[in-house]
Amino acid sequence: MGDFPQYDVIIIGTGAGGGTLAHRLAPSGKRVLILERGDYLPRERDNWDSTAVFVKAKYRAPEFWLDKHGNEFPPEVNYYVGGNTKFYGAALFRLRPEDFGEIRHHGGLSPAWPIRYEDLEPYYTQAEHLYRVHGRHGEDPWEGPCSAQYAHPPVEHEPRIQQLSDDMEKQGLHPFHLPIGVDLTQDENGKATHLSACIRCNRVDGFPCLVRGKSDAQVVCVEPALAHPNVEMITNAHVTRLDTDPTGRSVTAVVARLADGEPARFSADIVVVACGAVNSAALLLASAGDRHPGGLANSSGVVGRHYMRHNNLALMAVSKEPNDTQFQKTLALHDWYLGADDWDYPLGGIQMLGKSDAEQIHGEAPRWAGAMAPDMPFEVLAHHAVDFWLCGEDLPQPDNRVTLDGNGRIRLTLDESNNIAGLGRLRHKLQHLLGHLGMHEDHLLSHSIYLHKGMPIGATAHQAGTVRFGTDPASSALDVHCKAHDVDNLYVVDTSFFPSIGAVNPSLTAMANALRVGDHLVERLS
Repeated sequence: MGDFPQYDVIIIGTGAGGGTLAHRLAPSGKRVLILERGDYLPRERDNWDSTAVFVKAKYRAPEFWLDKHGNEFPPEVNYYVGGNTKFYGAALFRLRPEDFGEIRHHGGLSPAWPIRYEDLEPYYTQAEHLYRVHGRHGEDPWEGPCSAQYAHPPVEHEPRIQQLSDDMEKQGLHPFHLPIGVDLTQDENGKATHLSACIRCNRVDGFPCLVRGKSDAQVVCVEPALAHPNVEMITNAHVTRLDTDPTGRSVTAVVARLADGEPARFSADIVVVACGAVNSAALLLASAGDRHPGGLANSSGVVGRHYMRHNNLALMAVSKEPNDTQFQKTLALHDWYLGADDWDYPLGGIQMLGKSDAEQIHGEAPRWAGAMAPDMPFEVLAHHAVDFWLCGEDLPQPDNRVTLDGNGRIRLTLDESNNIAGLGRLRHKLQHLLGHLGMHEDHLLSHSIYLHKGMPIGATAHQAGTVRFGTDPASSALDVHCKAHDVDNLYVVDTSFFPSIGAVNPSLTAMANALRVGDHLVERLS
């Protein structure tokens, strides 16, 4: 077993949490080792091919997890430098101030966080600037106070989406420019300039970016961090367990399997786990020992519990006029985020999806809940489609959890009917709205068509909540700095720490928190 020198910090994982933390620690001069389970994503034409990415799942990890019945399913996870940000849609929203407090939902309570919006706000601003978020604070009346404007103007709407925004405003609603992380410079017509990395194409959502125009953790954080001589990274290093000293209070070794199959042990003053909510919980559970019989840092019994992943719905409206939009992901609507005139509970948020094409629709056809139009080719359907993403809050239930079976395989137990009433109402709100906006008198169809599909258990893109933080060691695994209550040198900085998930994409909150924890670690190490 190979032994390596002592480091100041080891970071396991390179996504929104781990990659961002590495960027924050790099200028400190401290010796940082990054361990990444995967390799660099190959740059090839298939990066932008719908059949390769969506139908054949070429880049998905070749592994299967078990559901509560013991049946195998393929999770939508990717092990590459940059983590799941290589494939995310780069929608970088802040949680609302209300999301940090207790919120009563139709399906139960969303618990309060041990920190407030104000504690994270400066780091939200830093993360927005670091990840080149394009947007305009002040357009969404329900967002929290902001200490600084986005560093980049919003991505301009293309004509069909501008029309949709104008029509929504005429209905008394408050659409706003979706905050999105892209390396884009626009000319006076909203087109990409000749120096812009982002080319405003239709591959922003779910595809890795071939031209490095999307703000993923590899491009924005990991590569700049590795430019510092005190930071190094080992790829294809699959961490299998963390060992502690005899007292159980300190992690003494990070045990990994390297690319050649050989085991290796790494040690550092501080160990940071950032493998994603499911895999971070699995690693802690796999690291059980005499002092931690229920899993490392799990005296509370909460590790692996309270798994959340949002209640999501993709809805494709087919309008009578063609939709020639390329970069469709520019608009969002939060008028019903916390409630509605006819409903006292939160419904959630609406945002545009990347523009679907015929291959994606064809590949997803069995999963669309609505009836497909039998007489309409997929190409025609795609050309007239406007794609929406509906996001409702999933509530943290102790029995929605990650466990390991006798062979160490990941088992994900999930109640998929958790707090879905609000999402159903949100869908009806949107469908009613679209009926007023020219999307129901179809020349192409004899009736209105809204194709919608829920997200099955394998949709793990918004996973969170399995190693929650809090002030009480009896009901949380981490303290407010995301350090394990039970272990003096162990931190967790991906979305595992979330006590609740709100109804917006969790990426920006993970990034902001990683910057916050990074400042704490720099202070601790000094």
